[in-house]
Amino acid sequence: MTERLLRIATCQFPVSGDIAANARHLDSLIHDACEQSADIVHFSECALSGYAGVDFESFVGYPWELLREKTLELAELAAQLKIWLVLGSSHRLSSPNLPHNCLYLIDPEGRIQDRYDKRFCTDSDLKNYTPGNHFVYFDIHHIKCALLICFDLRFPELYRALYKENVKVIFQSFYNARQQGPSVHSEIMRQTMQANAASNGFWVSMTNSCGWYCPYPSCFIQPDGRIISQCEDHKEGLIVNTVDLSKTFYDPAASFRDLAIEGILTNGPEFLEDRRSKDRTLL
Repeated sequence: MTERLLRIATCQFPVSGDIAANARHLDSLIHDACEQSADIVHFSECALSGYAGVDFESFVGYPWELLREKTLELAELAAQLKIWLVLGSSHRLSSPNLPHNCLYLIDPEGRIQDRYDKRFCTDSDLKNYTPGNHFVYFDIHHIKCALLICFDLRFPELYRALYKENVKVIFQSFYNARQQGPSVHSEIMRQTMQANAASNGFWVSMTNSCGWYCPYPSCFIQPDGRIISQCEDHKEGLIVNTVDLSKTFYDPAASFRDLAIEGILTNGPEFLEDRRSKDRTLL
């Protein structure tokens, strides 16, 4: 049987509006990840482009050609090192459409294999970005993966849809940084992500920018919802963790999850008796 293992480098650095500076951070972290034998390197939301509305006011006068140049350089680096990249950036659309807040999926041949566009944008996002409308799936070492971005975590319907597609690993990129100080994000963001992981049996790589003030560091979550590794607060770095599909985890809902997804919201004896008379295939 093929061994289903995946080594993931979950990275953070202080993302800014300086594309060239972001690219230098990315280059360094990709090399570090390669030295630690990672299969794939995961970066935060808008890691290369900077985040419109936070790092710069809008895309008026934005240096798109420089962004394209640095994207291609990083893709070439992925090919040299034979490593996958999940690269947070912004994707230009034809005028008058606003850009997408996106994740580029770059394969070990240096090809942009796919692009995920943030599906749920906040009210402030909508001033600068166009929402996406589709999932991105990909397989590495026979492990099915998917991409999501930040505010998507508020919509459990997305995770149920990915569960039904037999996705095992979520790469979710965030930008909750450069804030004035502690906020509610410290209490809800990673906790909601842990609940999404435990409710659906996902491994999750959760990246964030670490620009001051950052309410939480990047982390890695296993399918029972536990955070098993995290970066240091407000410090550039990475963590490398291994997805191992041979492992089993505590999941008390496993026997009933598919019934709940069908809309059957009880598992009591009266339900079983009713279903016994109507559909023996579920017993």
